[in-house]
Amino acid sequence: MPKIVDHQTYRQELLGKCFDLFAQHGYSAITMRQIAQGLGVSTGTLYHYFPSKENIFEQLIEYLSIQDTSAEQLPNLDDCPTLSAKIDAVMEFLAEKEDYISKNILIVMDYIQKQDRQTVLEHPILQAAAERYEKAVARCLGIDDPALAIFVISWFDGLVMRRMLTGEKVSLVEQGKLFGQMLEAYMAVMGNG
Repeated sequence: MPKIVDHQTYRQELLGKCFDLFAQHGYSAITMRQIAQGLGVSTGTLYHYFPSKENIFEQLIEYLSIQDTSAEQLPNLDDCPTLSAKIDAVMEFLAEKEDYISKNILIVMDYIQKQDRQTVLEHPILQAAAERYEKAVARCLGIDDPALAIFVISWFDGLVMRRMLTGEKVSLVEQGKLFGQMLEAYMAVMGNG
């Protein structure tokens, strides 16, 4: 009797493994043959599911951004009375995922460094993923201002990249406390706090 394969589930399993391969080798450096070897599949099987390495990257980014921003994946902040308390809770949550987040940032940066700026700005999957993360941050923290949500993401991405360079001089949770206090002070000055 032939083996019945759920193609969508199998594709997601392959994407999950591709995340680790891209993180370990870099998107730019790895070939489709190396990806197939790393996944333990034939190149024919890999091409059956993904017509190109860029297609793997695009599907991976889409899959991760949808998964990462789903309500089930985000921390529950219903008991957090203030923005600062919400940021504290989010930072504790993100501290547990720092390695994953670092890899995610590195994979995206490796991909976009080989693209011109306009291509990145017009890339529908990258832009949709960015928008998903922005909306998730705004929803999670209860922020109405999209520019402020983008600022929060930019601050966090910069912090993670700085920690990749210098290590943990101050914990993410401590950095989050300081950032939460700064945001609350800003919101108070702007009349939103």
